[in-house]
Amino acid sequence: MIFHPYVTEKATTLAEANNSLQFIINVNDTKATVKKELEALYKVKVRSVNTMMTSKGKKKAIVVFEEPNTATELASRLGLF
Repeated sequence: MIFHPYVTEKATTLAEANNSLQFIINVNDTKATVKKELEALYKVKVRSVNTMMTSKGKKKAIVVFEEPNTATELASRLGLF
């Protein structure tokens, strides 16, 4: 389950440079479930998903997209920037 996008200055820079976005997800989610959920929910192609635990005990997914500029377009649709 994807809770919400994770937006910081660094995340915004990575969105533009690496075509990636960050999301806070359920602690029990796997990379495969995050990929399937994002592809179904937003109709985008996901290249890779990396997950990590934040210092606050939440799980964060860094998602890299296949198509160029997908991250910035999706961020605009979500109202992030």
